[in-house]
Amino acid sequence: MTEWRRTAPLSRTLTATAMGACLVAGCGVLPGGPGGSGDTITVMTFAPQDTKATNMPGMPGMAKAYEAWVNSKGGLNGHKLRVLTCNEKNTANGAADCARKAIAEKAVAVVGSYSQHGRAFMAPLEAEGIPFIGGYGVSSEEFQSTLSYPVNGGQPVLLAGAGHQLGRACSQVAIIRPDTLAGDSMPVLLNAGLKANNMAEASDIRAAEDSADYKAQAREALANSSGGKDRGCVTAVLGERTETFFDAFRREDAKHKNPQIASVLGSVSQAVVDRTGGRESPFEGAYVTSWYPVSTDPLWAPMRKVISEYAFGNDAVDPDDSGTQTTWIAYTVLSETLKRFKSGEDVTARKVARSLNQSEPVKTAGLTPDLSWRYKDMRAVSGFPRMVNGRVTFQVVQAGRLVGQQGEQSMDMTQTLEQAPRAA
Repeated sequence: MTEWRRTAPLSRTLTATAMGACLVAGCGVLPGGPGGSGDTITVMTFAPQDTKATNMPGMPGMAKAYEAWVNSKGGLNGHKLRVLTCNEKNTANGAADCARKAIAEKAVAVVGSYSQHGRAFMAPLEAEGIPFIGGYGVSSEEFQSTLSYPVNGGQPVLLAGAGHQLGRACSQVAIIRPDTLAGDSMPVLLNAGLKANNMAEASDIRAAEDSADYKAQAREALANSSGGKDRGCVTAVLGERTETFFDAFRREDAKHKNPQIASVLGSVSQAVVDRTGGRESPFEGAYVTSWYPVSTDPLWAPMRKVISEYAFGNDAVDPDDSGTQTTWIAYTVLSETLKRFKSGEDVTARKVARSLNQSEPVKTAGLTPDLSWRYKDMRAVSGFPRMVNGRVTFQVVQAGRLVGQQGEQSMDMTQTLEQAPRAA
């Protein structure tokens, strides 16, 4: 080795010296090191796209718009942001593949993503210490894993909130939900909200989440939501197939019993109401439970500006969509967390997780309560200890628009869920 060094060309020697000086000075991390190379931070956003069930193309679309926006301003705390996207395909294999891709690309976090296959993606991420920030909240693992940092209460608070909303309006309730593992917890959570209003448990009607024919479920729902003095309620939580169900439901309602219909944001959105007729939509008058302020709230103005300037031409990035909104909030959390790193400090997955575990609450400009995942912030919700934001808002479709339900303020459903049976 000594002899080789003596005979090495001068240019090679100078190059090696310069590279060594650069590494000592901190020009960047070695290629393949944590987070990528140079001052670039790599993250991933995954969601199902082009499937027969629920699709969330607005989430990766929002992530790419956020990437373009922050890089135009100099990046996150001096680091260029590299956003990888992945089609989760609504399958366990797809979710696991996305997690493995994040690991292979040395992502420091998975941010603002959607999957109901929590076991498939959380295990590989946990093995590498990669935090999962701001998932949509459809898998129980998002509220159990110590490396998950949810920004909303997921399906649990939406269903409990829907129970509260319907418990004040109806004499009996029927729920139509997917015949899946994730769907099995829905009636339990809905019933928690109903029980808090001294209501009987809902009739549980299972359905294939990718079906094109819900006539049988519609008839059963009508049978289970009629009778008694007061109005019955029918709530469907079938993702994109919710529209298909209520289309069948209206056709089956030949006697015009017109029970109160309802759903949760994600299964019903402003885009769905617009697409199905606006003021003439079958969703007119429907109750909808959400995590966030109504989409017309001025608090969403910064997100809307980014979408208009950096996601133009991508119709999937809808500012009214709850997936898009969740991804925006998740990246806000990432940004605020990275601001707490020292200038020039190397960013790794484990450091990001440590900061989230130990730092003071993160602000999201009023879109959520301040968020904190320290041990003392954990809740006593059976099966969902990582739930740190139990807030819901109550909305209704009026004149073709989702607006705040009159007389209803936002509510924290944590206490209601703490008293519910284990649902996961």
